[in-house]
Amino acid sequence: MDTEATEDTAELLLPRSRAANERLHALVPGGAHTYAKGDDQYPENLAPVISHGHGAHVWDVDGNRYIEYGSGLRSVSLGHAHPRVVEAVRRQLDRGGNFVRPSIVEVEAAETFLATVPTAEMVKFAKNGSDATTAAVRLARAATGRPRVALCADHPFFSTDDWFIGTTPMSAGIPDATNELTVTFPYGDLAATEELLSRHRGEVACLILEPATHSEPPPGYLQGLRELADRHGCVLVFDEMITGFRWSEAGAQGLYGVVPDLSTFGKALGNGFAVSALAGRRDLMERGGLRHSGDRVFLLSTTHGAETHSLAAATAVLSTYVEEGVTARLHALGERLAAGVREAAAGMGVGDHLVVRGRASNLVFATLDEHGRPSQEYRTLFLRRLLAGGVLAPSFVVSSALDDADIDHTVDVVAQACAVYRKALDAGDPTPWMAGRPVKPVFRRQA
Repeated sequence: MDTEATEDTAELLLPRSRAANERLHALVPGGAHTYAKGDDQYPENLAPVISHGHGAHVWDVDGNRYIEYGSGLRSVSLGHAHPRVVEAVRRQLDRGGNFVRPSIVEVEAAETFLATVPTAEMVKFAKNGSDATTAAVRLARAATGRPRVALCADHPFFSTDDWFIGTTPMSAGIPDATNELTVTFPYGDLAATEELLSRHRGEVACLILEPATHSEPPPGYLQGLRELADRHGCVLVFDEMITGFRWSEAGAQGLYGVVPDLSTFGKALGNGFAVSALAGRRDLMERGGLRHSGDRVFLLSTTHGAETHSLAAATAVLSTYVEEGVTARLHALGERLAAGVREAAAGMGVGDHLVVRGRASNLVFATLDEHGRPSQEYRTLFLRRLLAGGVLAPSFVVSSALDDADIDHTVDVVAQACAVYRKALDAGDPTPWMAGRPVKPVFRRQA
């Protein structure tokens, strides 16, 4: 192996993290409770196990400190242990967390949410995004009397439930009969979506998609979907797990001015505490309530869905976003980071290979090989250098706790990583700089 390549990452050793990962794999399938946090997503022997975090930084069990991006899979948008959120949670912990009847905190959280997302008329809280999106699908099927779900094929994840997972390479355990009820449409293509709805005329209960992801919606696209849904009598569902609060305080629907029938929120809503939301039109949402004359829909009913401390966290998060202009700060930080990374990559001659994409508040990066193709091998090389420089970045999704010094350090580390990237491109082989197997995509058929 190239001596220079070996020396590039020799400084980062994680013996305690490696031991902790072995303990995890012995007890937890996949070694993590979320596949996207698995050690297969990181270079071999360089998957840190976290001890604690504060603001934009985390420390692993080996004592290494990192600037963290994509915190909590985009859920910790204010930074770890945000004082306003922690104080709100602490107050509720001293008052009890779960009762036999609704808490006044549930009213306050609902009022704050609907004031922040005024395009919705009712809201119901849960603990995770999958439950919220599945409840939206169930509600759409009940309201329309139709069996099929149409989901956007270009968006990576909607739910752990059968109606979605059956469409992925990890479809083991999902009956074919269930898979047949889910159809897909491409993002940005209204003609293809209309053809799908015409082909399955009278069968599609809902269109579900993320309103935006790594690119802006084409002009008129979301409004066109709204019109298609109305014309074909199906429910339009926006999955705002990522876009919610990162695109605007009122989500993507607030930014683009297109109102869905139902929408789902999570991630940033709790700043790391477990809370999600299904929101939407009163006439639809009330089908899961007690003030209607039709068949009842088992919408969302979870023992822990209204834990007081999580709803107090959500209320504090929403208030902080509105009062402190958090979304604008996320965009400003992301723009500074994106500009720095692009400049560093271009300066090292890899600007066409390390590509930063997405809205400034939700940046991701692609690693391309010498032929311009996505490469897990080059991603591995790049991640190794970032980790060695104290940057934990499966994406470049920012939190508002970052400061200019964090961004500047990140850009410096990226420049060093790009220098190694250039060497690998010149050699036509990243293997000497990988020091082990490549990182792997989450959705794959074989382990």
